[in-house]
Amino acid sequence: MTVTRPNNQNIPSHIAIIMDGNRRWARVRNLPDIKGHEKGAEALENVVEAADRMGIKTVTVYALSTENIQERAKREVFELFNLMRKGFHTRLKKMMQKGVRVTILGEMHGLPETIKKLIDQVKDTYIKSESIKLNIALNYGSKKELVEAIKDIVKEGVDVNKINEQIIERHLYTNGQPDPELVIRTGGRSRLSNFLLWQTAYSEFYFTKTLWPDFDAGELKKAIVWYQEQKRNFGK
Repeated sequence: MTVTRPNNQNIPSHIAIIMDGNRRWARVRNLPDIKGHEKGAEALENVVEAADRMGIKTVTVYALSTENIQERAKREVFELFNLMRKGFHTRLKKMMQKGVRVTILGEMHGLPETIKKLIDQVKDTYIKSESIKLNIALNYGSKKELVEAIKDIVKEGVDVNKINEQIIERHLYTNGQPDPELVIRTGGRSRLSNFLLWQTAYSEFYFTKTLWPDFDAGELKKAIVWYQEQKRNFGK
């Protein structure tokens, strides 16, 4: 099947991706689950590079939810954190050297100290020439994000009659960033899974059966072409 090339005049500025299917990718190959996550990390690097070439300015990915940390086996979570530590010193550093500005979205409380230190290093990394932003949602849950935003607004003593969308948005992890125009979910599922509930109010949703480790530049182009065929009227 020939895929039409994306129209360069209508590229989304911000895309969000739910990277689903790493474990299933590994299991159909009789591999340990962590091998699927390793292949998924490789896919992320390639997709960010492809997004940069296409002119996309921001990519937000769902790496690890609060539910993942609470519900998955301790060994799997440990292996994921270990993969993150390795990935920081290899893939992530290389990406930042190429101009990728990385931001971590999520609750830092409850993360291992080694991961917190890595996050601090990411924050302190000087990006000489920024080409694209990469938001990594880690220990992230959108309902938790909204609850914490409301708590902060209450602590600040904001008059209830003055609370509006702009004030709420200033207290979200994504403060100062545009909402994603396009949300991509791989792996055949059709749900948000507590990801960017506020920010995706008017996003377009693209679901594909392709497992995340197999999602590449060609698959990204398919998603962008699909997006460009949609009529966005924002309720009008």
